[in-house]
Order: sequence, then C-alpha cells, then structure tokens
Amino acid sequence: MKPFKLQIAAPDGLRYDGDACQLSVRGIDGELAVLAGHVPFVTAVRDCECRVYTTEDGKDIRRAHTTGGMLLVSKECVRLLSSDFTWLDE
Repeated sequence: MKPFKLQIAAPDGLRYDGDACQLSVRGIDGELAVLAGHVPFVTAVRDCECRVYTTEDGKDIRRAHTTGGMLLVSKECVRLLSSDFTWLDE
C-alpha cells in the first residue's frame, strides 16, 4: 500500500499529522477504507473505532475512538475532523 498524507484534528488540537497507508472509519453509509489515490469526497463520520495503518504491510495499526465528525479526502491530503478523538493506546 502506498502512503498518503493524513491529518486528524479534534477541537482541542491536532491528533495526527503524518503518513498513513490506510484509514478505516464508519461513514454515514457504513464502513469505509481510504487508500492513496482515493477519489476526492466528503462524508460525515459516525461514532466508531478509527484505524490508522501506518506501514505498508498493514501490521502497524493505531486504534482510536471518534464520536463522529467529517472526513475530507482530496488529492493532497486526507483530513478527519472529529468532534472527539481518543487514541486507545494512550
């Protein structure tokens, strides 16, 4: 999997700003995964577990909980704007 630029922000600040190979969240129409080269779009995100795959082999996964927000996918960057975002490993 090819990496892409990912930013995750919550009202209290930036929670992630770096490369990712996949982002998995639950959108309004169900579970979705964003990979490099994904078509640009915007969707609401539901309360869910968020998974950020940081390595190409998919073995390094950071898990978090988001209480919803917006997901914006563009050619330059993927942005998850969350109303509340908590890393599960912290």
